[in-house]
Amino acid sequence: MKILHTSDWHVGKVLKGQPRAEEQLTALASVIEVARGERPDLIIVAGDLFDTAAPTPEAQKIVYRALAALRRLAEIVVIAGNHDNGPALDALRVFAESENLHLRGRVSDKPADHLITGVTPGGEPWRCIALPFLSQRYAVRALDMFELTQAEAHSTYADHLSRLLEAIAAESFTDPSAVNLVTAHLTVVGAAMGGGEREAHTILGYAVPSTVFPPNTHYVALGHLHRAQTLPGHCPVRYSGSPLPVDFGEEENPPSVTIVEATADTTALVREVPLPSGRRLRTLRGTLEQLSEMDPGDDWLRVVVSEKPRAGLREQVQEMLPRALDIRIDPAMLETKHPDRPARAERSPVALFADYLADRGHDDPATQKLFEELYQEVS
Repeated sequence: MKILHTSDWHVGKVLKGQPRAEEQLTALASVIEVARGERPDLIIVAGDLFDTAAPTPEAQKIVYRALAALRRLAEIVVIAGNHDNGPALDALRVFAESENLHLRGRVSDKPADHLITGVTPGGEPWRCIALPFLSQRYAVRALDMFELTQAEAHSTYADHLSRLLEAIAAESFTDPSAVNLVTAHLTVVGAAMGGGEREAHTILGYAVPSTVFPPNTHYVALGHLHRAQTLPGHCPVRYSGSPLPVDFGEEENPPSVTIVEATADTTALVREVPLPSGRRLRTLRGTLEQLSEMDPGDDWLRVVVSEKPRAGLREQVQEMLPRALDIRIDPAMLETKHPDRPARAERSPVALFADYLADRGHDDPATQKLFEELYQEVS
């Protein structure tokens, strides 16, 4: 059978105040075009369809239209990520199931609820364990169906995930003629972050080894990390990456989807299919003179200015580079000084502000004068 694996759409993401709905729409149109050309038997969307749990109507329209277009091409399995509203996704299941669109928003206390089965048009049976994002807070609560000892109840997040997957696989991965799949939204030990993920949900306490996945799995389709990569395991363990760079930390991540060809008795073959990059995210560095000689193109820019801070510097950069969304001073220009000085209680606000500017490498008379004027006005 052939599988198209995608994840981390993050529709609704605003980059430094700049809406990107048109870019997100174009990226998903590219995913649909790949699906139309590849004609997969199954499409897996491994979480983070939205960038927020309260998406705007526009973001919902983009996502649901994309799912509707994909559903016309193949059966779909969708799980919620840490950015999604799991209960809201589950609420749509009553409408979606009749359309070959399988949604799983929350981890259920019924293991069988996370098993999705099907048969390809060519007659190949498949089984897919669909595991939405599970926070540490609810990991033990999701395992209430087990009779846990005191030690087991206080075991690690990885132990809980492993026990949950084993419980589902024990009753479902029993047909030797079926292709066994797992899709989950989590962090695997040894994986490289893409640069735009939510830090609290990628720290070590959330990382699990690839050994948590059942040994008779043929392919593991992951979401959560935005860089496309394959990790070692009993079978290919794969992050498809995001179809659109989410933040400037991901400017070096080429957007793609993953095509997988798997059978019940052979190793799955994984192929990365690049997507058009659209408008790029770029970082430019240099002095004002150097920046003036660079070609910004049509890209969104992060600009690191190699000059001492001063009043009006940001405005100069913005005028020179209208697509600069993030302007910052090179840290090398911000040498912190700690001269001996009297206690703060003995000094005026104007003097304290002058010290602050000096400490930050921003010893600019115009800024100091403006502060003095403002201070005199309010006092």
